[in-house]
Amino acid sequence: MDFSPLIQKISIIALPIIVGVIFHEIAHGWVAYKFGDPTAKEQGRLSINPLVHIDLFGTIIMPLILIFSQTGMIFGYAKPVPVNFSNLREPKKNMVWVAAAGPVTNILLAFLSGIIFRLIVLMNPYYFSWSPVLFDPLLLMLRYSVRLNLVLAVINLIPIPPVDGGRILTGLLPSRQALAYSKIEPFGLLILVMLIFFDPLGVFSGLVWPIISLLDALFLGYRFSA
Repeated sequence: MDFSPLIQKISIIALPIIVGVIFHEIAHGWVAYKFGDPTAKEQGRLSINPLVHIDLFGTIIMPLILIFSQTGMIFGYAKPVPVNFSNLREPKKNMVWVAAAGPVTNILLAFLSGIIFRLIVLMNPYYFSWSPVLFDPLLLMLRYSVRLNLVLAVINLIPIPPVDGGRILTGLLPSRQALAYSKIEPFGLLILVMLIFFDPLGVFSGLVWPIISLLDALFLGYRFSA
C-alpha cells in the first residue's frame, strides 16, 4: 500500500493544526491573565513552545485517526489552559471574554491565512488556474489553515459546556439558569462527539458545516473554495 499521499497530507496539515490549537489555548490564558488570573502564566502556558501545549490524543492521535479514516473532517485540541475563574476580577462577566478568546483567535488565524493565500495567488498569474494550487505545498497549507481554524472556531462556539460556547452562554445567563445549565458539563463532551459524528438532529449537516463552508469560501475567495 502506498502511504505517500497520506504522509504528504499529514506534513501539510500538521503545522496549521498545531498553530491553531496552541494559539487557541494561549489566547484563553492571556485574556484570563489580563482579567486577573495568573494561573496560566505561572504554569508557563503562555509560551509558544508547542511542547507545553500538545495533548497526545487531541493534538496528535485524533487528527491522525481522522486523516486515516478519510472522514473529510480534521479536528483536534491542545491541553486546556488552566484558568482559575475565582481569580478573575468579575468572574461571571470575565468568563465570557476568556472563553471567546480562543474561537476569536482561530477566526483571525483563518482570516490571515486567507489573506496571504489570496495575495500569493493574485501576485502570480500562474495560479489563476486552480490546478497548480493543488500542488503548491505553501498554498495547500494556507488553505488547510483556513478550514482547520474555522472548524476549531465554529465547533468551539457550540453552546455546550465545557467547550467555549457553553462557557460563553453560562456567563451570559442569569445566575440561577447558568448554574442549572452548567450541570450538563460532565456529559458535554460526549454530547458534542455524538452530535459531530452521528448528527442525529441534522444540526451539523444543516447549519454548522454550511457556515464553515461559507466562511471558507469567503476567506479564500470563491473561485478557490472548491
